[in-house]
Amino acid sequence: MRKELLQHPVFAMAVEQFDQVADFLDLSDDLRERCKWPKRLITVTVPIRRDDGRTEVFFGHRVQHQLTRGPVKGGLRYHPGVALGEIAALAMWMNWKCALMDLPYGGGKGGITCDPRSMSLGELERLTRRYTMEMIPFIDPETDVMAPDMGTNEQTMGWIADTYSTHAGHLVPSIVTGKPLALQGSKGRSKATGYGVAFCACKSLVNLGLSVQGATTVIQGFGNVGAHAADAFVSSGVLVTGVADVDGAIWNARGLNIRLLREHVAKIGSVAGFSESEPIDPAQLLCQPCDILAPCALDRSITCDNAPKLRCKILAEGANGPTTPEADRILDARGDVFIIPDILCNAGGVTVSYFEWVQNLQRFQWEEQDVISKLEVILTKAMAKVSDFSQRQHVSNRISAQAIAIRTVADSKAARGMFP
Repeated sequence: MRKELLQHPVFAMAVEQFDQVADFLDLSDDLRERCKWPKRLITVTVPIRRDDGRTEVFFGHRVQHQLTRGPVKGGLRYHPGVALGEIAALAMWMNWKCALMDLPYGGGKGGITCDPRSMSLGELERLTRRYTMEMIPFIDPETDVMAPDMGTNEQTMGWIADTYSTHAGHLVPSIVTGKPLALQGSKGRSKATGYGVAFCACKSLVNLGLSVQGATTVIQGFGNVGAHAADAFVSSGVLVTGVADVDGAIWNARGLNIRLLREHVAKIGSVAGFSESEPIDPAQLLCQPCDILAPCALDRSITCDNAPKLRCKILAEGANGPTTPEADRILDARGDVFIIPDILCNAGGVTVSYFEWVQNLQRFQWEEQDVISKLEVILTKAMAKVSDFSQRQHVSNRISAQAIAIRTVADSKAARGMFP
């Protein structure tokens, strides 16, 4: 593998985290190298016919980090900034996430470098189907199972399922998760990641001796994760006082009406301009006083510049890699912000994706109450493991979560040995 292909600031961040934990665990050099580098880096060209008749070629990627513990699991994102190194970092984090949650998966991630907001539904369908055809040699329900991510949704997964099933000659619902219920998707899947963020944050409030009722939260990002997290917070009695998205940020110290905000976003496509709020600079929003700050958008939003200014009690990482290593060190030194690390906080999505995969393999549908109940049990168990390890070893929650996960993967590799 040409390691320079992975040069990207997000991958460098993931590797720095890994190396720190590998040092802490005193991993042997052979296990360290085998756990760090992805098994497969796949890049394909994706030519499609645009609506105006032009042919345009896009670049698509899929990284399969580890297959040691089972098929890789991870989302597919459509975004102008998609790059192979970024995808590799996300696949690595997904590997640790699955291991921490004790799911029989490795980590994967995919993406196409495009701007989905500038493309028609027909163009997105052609893009998705062509990408799927290019990936068919590398995916199947026991090798690689995709799911929605930034810029994709359940319809995207429906197109992938149909394309793969048409190629196979019969319906293969287990090839993807996060698909429509009409194609044997799982009840509760669409809200699972956001619900998990709110569940972990509210449980942490209780564990810290703070009241959930009347607590306040600021959410960065109002896509699938942020919007569902907002719903779950409100249902728990938490006030959502600020929300930001790619087009702006809003603030209301008395609490935003999330139902009306959803209707506003459905009409104009952004939180900006919501009548029952005041506009605020997105950077300033992150530093407003609140009990819970939930970054649910892009990576590296909590940096060395704003980490000293945060005025939250809990940092609930709904996004992947929202806190840079430099910011981590600042927050550790402060000691007054309780961090719920990303591989724990946003693990609700992959956990319910696992439930969906199991339901598809069994050809049996669970009720939403069963799905959410099982999710809460697994999240509670993972939170307890991370807390116990952190207290016993006197390390941060992030190191605790990653140490548990990396040790799990390393032990699996050691048990299987190396072939030949």
